Amino acid sequence: MLKVAILDDYQNVSQNFVDLKKLSGKYDFKIFSEPFSEEEDAISQLKDFEALLIMRERTKITSNLISNLKKLKYIITSGMRNQAIDLIAAKKSRVIVSGTEINTNPTCELTWALILGLARNFKSEIDNMYQGYWQTTVGIELKGKILGLIGLGRIGSQVAKIAKVFGMEVMAWSENLSLDRCKELNVLPASKEDLIQNSDFISIHVQGGERYKDCITIKEFDKMKKTGFLINTSRGPIVNENDLIIALSTNVIAGAGIDVYEKEPLPENHKLRFVPNALLLPHIGYVTVENYSIFYTQMIENLEACVAGKPIREIK
Repeated sequence: MLKVAILDDYQNVSQNFVDLKKLSGKYDFKIFSEPFSEEEDAISQLKDFEALLIMRERTKITSNLISNLKKLKYIITSGMRNQAIDLIAAKKSRVIVSGTEINTNPTCELTWALILGLARNFKSEIDNMYQGYWQTTVGIELKGKILGLIGLGRIGSQVAKIAKVFGMEVMAWSENLSLDRCKELNVLPASKEDLIQNSDFISIHVQGGERYKDCITIKEFDKMKKTGFLINTSRGPIVNENDLIIALSTNVIAGAGIDVYEKEPLPENHKLRFVPNALLLPHIGYVTVENYSIFYTQMIENLEACVAGKPIREIK
């Protein structure tokens, strides 16, 4: 019987989306609902498994981990892109890697939740309501404000369309910005410096990796409007976290809405947790019933296809 580990099920909900009992005659499933404390812990607990079903950007599947899991045959991730997997090491060890489809609209929707939450001081007002206070801040309107998008791909384009509904002006920058796409969406193409200096809200929608690592540092924060807000629902390392903490705690910028972090889960004592003008969420941009249904259904489809010798949705 094939031993299958379901990793990263933080909410312990995987069985709500797939009936593992129906598959119990073919597979021996074990669900891991807590992150591993360190890689040696992961190696120890996963050494007997032949297949890993993982959630994107959670457990890091490194070269060292793969080389130490001698029985591993299949890695199946949510989404068709997961930078936490060392694909070169997987190929070297002849481990098949496959993925699933993913809805991108949930991340766009969450981006707007963060923008609105910052504009109308949700964090302060919600906290104060529970303390018995009433109307303690004054918010701002979105109409007429400038939204700067770092990235105008699938998610950035969705965000731009909604900005227009709010009556915002939109500008965009990335290293491979499409001028045709800008024209189509009535978005002003800009240099990175112009976007940083002129935007009231800056929202990040580029892929992670070395290209955009530390794209936003104290240098960029110093050029932003003091009334400006930064939103990151993309990848944590794009923004230098230490510099973000400095910018927030010294009021270099007005606030930030963050859903992604350098290290996840964010440590309990992390300084970001204690900055009052940071609106923080625990990387829930893609965490919806609809996406989880796609993820777990297709993970099982992929597993069955791999076992049958006809892998689908391969990632190479």
